[in-house]
Amino acid sequence: MASIDVTEPVDLDDPVLVEGLPGVGLVGKIATDHLVEEYEMTEHAAVRCEGLPQVAVYDTDGRVQSPVRLYADAERDLLALQSDVPVTRSAAASVADCLTDWLRDAGALPLYLSGLPVEQDVDAIPATYGVSVGDGATALQSADLDAPAQRGVVSGPTGALLAQASEDDLDAAGLVVESNPQFPDPAAARQLLLKGVEPIAGIDVPTEALVDRAEEIQDQREELARRMQEAAEEESSQAQSLGGMYR
Repeated sequence: MASIDVTEPVDLDDPVLVEGLPGVGLVGKIATDHLVEEYEMTEHAAVRCEGLPQVAVYDTDGRVQSPVRLYADAERDLLALQSDVPVTRSAAASVADCLTDWLRDAGALPLYLSGLPVEQDVDAIPATYGVSVGDGATALQSADLDAPAQRGVVSGPTGALLAQASEDDLDAAGLVVESNPQFPDPAAARQLLLKGVEPIAGIDVPTEALVDRAEEIQDQREELARRMQEAAEEESSQAQSLGGMYR
């Protein structure tokens, strides 16, 4: 049976929820994981919506957890949806329905995070845009976020959540950031935090660790690209001098 099982009650007034389901560039997951870790948020509830994988996640202390969890921070009036598993396309609608019902009861404003696949220079600052349902537009105005320049679609579980919010008249905001389509993109996740989550939730998020991760991941990307090029050259037909040897 679909449910959100509260394991640790936390007093919240008008919380903002930051959604971190895996997607393009893992931008939402990186941003949400960072909030949970940086603020040492309390594990508030286990998400047991229909369609989620029936797996057990264990931590370094050996404790078993639900693969999808809600964290809370009473001081900052903040909720974070953290997931260690992807949500399949077939399960997206049922998960969105389950979460939307709970968000309405909790009186939370959800911020749904999504990556827009864009190939760009590694030093470029990813652009961040906002889309909204209902009074979510007011939150985007407070953050001075522009709407996207072109029509588009948000797919996957985040798209299902936005669609369900629209169907159920739940105020919601969607943050869309340009992100790498192939690799985890902490630089894009950082922009989501700075340009959207910070001003809307009224919090100050330290992001230095994400800058360090961006540099580390960029080095890993370059090493991977080099190895892929070498592998391609080894398997390609080519002419090569053998210095007088005959074969």
